Amino acid sequence: MLFDRVKPLDAILATAEKKSLTRTLGAFQLTMLGIGAVIGTGIFVLTAEAAQKAGPGMMISFIIAGFVCACAALCYAEMASMVPVSGSAYTYSYAVMGELIAWMVGWALILEYAVAAGAVSVGWSGYVVGLLEATLSINIPDTLVAGPFDGGAINLPAMFIAGLVTWLLVIGTRESATVNAILVVIKVTALTVFIILAVPVMNSEQFSPFAPTGFWGISMAAASIFFAYVGFDAVSTAAEETKNPQRNMPIGLIGSLLICTIFYLLVAAGVIGAPGLSAQPVTTAAGAVLEPGSRELAAQCVTRAAEGFKDVVCSKEALAFTLREIGWPQIGNLLGLAAGLALPSVILMMMFGQTRIFFVMSRDGLLPSAFSKIHPKFNTPHVITIITGVAVALFAAFFPVGQLANISNSGTLFAFAAVSIAVMVIRRTEPNRHRPFRTPLVWLIAPLAILGCVYLFVSLDYKSIVLFLVWAAIGLLVYFGYSRSRSHVGLGHVEVHEDDADAPPPPVPPAPSFN
Repeated sequence: MLFDRVKPLDAILATAEKKSLTRTLGAFQLTMLGIGAVIGTGIFVLTAEAAQKAGPGMMISFIIAGFVCACAALCYAEMASMVPVSGSAYTYSYAVMGELIAWMVGWALILEYAVAAGAVSVGWSGYVVGLLEATLSINIPDTLVAGPFDGGAINLPAMFIAGLVTWLLVIGTRESATVNAILVVIKVTALTVFIILAVPVMNSEQFSPFAPTGFWGISMAAASIFFAYVGFDAVSTAAEETKNPQRNMPIGLIGSLLICTIFYLLVAAGVIGAPGLSAQPVTTAAGAVLEPGSRELAAQCVTRAAEGFKDVVCSKEALAFTLREIGWPQIGNLLGLAAGLALPSVILMMMFGQTRIFFVMSRDGLLPSAFSKIHPKFNTPHVITIITGVAVALFAAFFPVGQLANISNSGTLFAFAAVSIAVMVIRRTEPNRHRPFRTPLVWLIAPLAILGCVYLFVSLDYKSIVLFLVWAAIGLLVYFGYSRSRSHVGLGHVEVHEDDADAPPPPVPPAPSFN
């Protein structure tokens, strides 16, 4: 039987009961946690990508992606409140739908975290290079700061930051919750300043035509923009620490996503409406919309810039570029500096999340035990951290940010859909199980979340879909060729890890994965 191996939920919960936390979080604290976790990389680096796909219609894309996230978040919250231990969607799936599904979810999460870290590295590179060029009045050749698909040869700054973060994770240096809070404030402040300066000078004529690529273009932009919302699970997994979770979890989840969506719409409006700029897609002479992150688009951008056109879609640092062009060059430089300071923290959290998933899967016997080896001096999982770091650096060096975000989204959407299915399954199989939080209207919300994830998945570019399917096929080969015969559950070893349920063991508990 393919679905006969289920990790007993009672064994998993035994760990959680020994690590019970005090319920201290209210609706306001959860909402603030959600805003800090969600607002960040996506809006900084994917605005130009979305504009190339949908033009001003990307504002609708933000609403669509936010709605799908809200439905998935409510399902996520019920599972997180029932199974408040490490592994997130992987652990939930193992307890409800069995080892094969759990393996595929864990395999998809590997794709999510590592590729997402690569996307943020490329985004960081764009802002830092733009800042250096603007402040030092130099022109850094694209050959060294863009990958081969994006008109260059190799993105050395992106590769550098990925390598630096890997080194920090190996030696065990992780920023404290206080530093993370400061970085969240920097990001939110930068976006607030952008809104204050850009929105009042909007030109309504810039919004026409509103949807130059039609609804399909809006759907494709929504599939990319989904990356800007990932991070809400920081709220979902706080269920164990929430006062009156049945009331406060929906307020925190929906409230934070609503506020973030409004934030994103205002930022998008500021970019689209900026006088003198164009947020319309760049096309060929025949009128065909060019693919984001392609050599053809890069070449067309060079041509249009020489002719005096100022296209947002051609910028690697859309928000800073917009501020400079509307008469605030120094503020634009400061926004670039804010992105340069804050985004490495995001890369670190994503890479830490990657090693965490690898560690839990290795501990379950599904991956080699070497992956969960701990460095004798630094007390970190150095082997898998280095492997992850090399992969992230290569992704960042050679691929454009939009392509990486789409690939990451494919893994995320699969995991979220699996969690939404798990909620319905466990409602049937264990209706009397204690649930600190219950998804409201679960038979409506869960199917909407699943359909939303499928809709965004099929709206991704074909390369991302094909790559995900190839990755899934490789995962099945690894599972049946290696993991199934070595699985601890399959061998009858059901272990409860009292001391390391939140492994790998860092010197400080992990902070939320801000995106």
